[in-house]
Amino acid sequence: MFRYLWTHRSRPPLLSVGFLKTWAKRVLTFPGMAKMTISRLRLVRRGASVGEDSCIGKTRVTGKARLLSVGRSSFIGQAKIAVHDRVEIGSNVCINDGVLILTASHSVDDPLWGPITKPVVIGDYAWIAVGAMILPGVRIGRGAVVGAGAVVSKNVPDYAVATGNPAIIREGRRTRKLTYTPVRFLAFQDAWLGKMAKTDAVTE
Repeated sequence: MFRYLWTHRSRPPLLSVGFLKTWAKRVLTFPGMAKMTISRLRLVRRGASVGEDSCIGKTRVTGKARLLSVGRSSFIGQAKIAVHDRVEIGSNVCINDGVLILTASHSVDDPLWGPITKPVVIGDYAWIAVGAMILPGVRIGRGAVVGAGAVVSKNVPDYAVATGNPAIIREGRRTRKLTYTPVRFLAFQDAWLGKMAKTDAVTE
């Protein structure tokens, strides 16, 4: 992550007011950047695939990290991901604190209580809000929203909004013109890259 930020850093004129303010922000936000960099590196060393500019908070990943992939510019907060089967998280995804992603369960019909594993796929621009639970075998579509505290046991279509326990699809859909990058809302990203620039609209 640091290499990405350094390569793409904003470069105000040397010793200008902007230069001094920029470097002051970079110093002040360095601890947060360092923690997320370390979290990302730990996952990569365990075999996970994580985009170089994705930011990983105090995420607890159990199981087979090599089955976890995270695209570009995604943010994962203080979540828990149980990787007993494939977990694919796309680009520009936001996963807030307290989210639980499960890929394994047990069969109630099996006298030996045997385990069952199923993959979880989360599409680009999806937003998983605080405290949501994603159960094994679920696909969260592109641009879909899972509300706070929702328990999702069925697929959520592209750009749909799912809330409740059990989660149900609400009327209305999220806009298809998504241009944001969730990691750019982090203070250290702003300190290194400058103000968020406008990007072309991303549509289906």
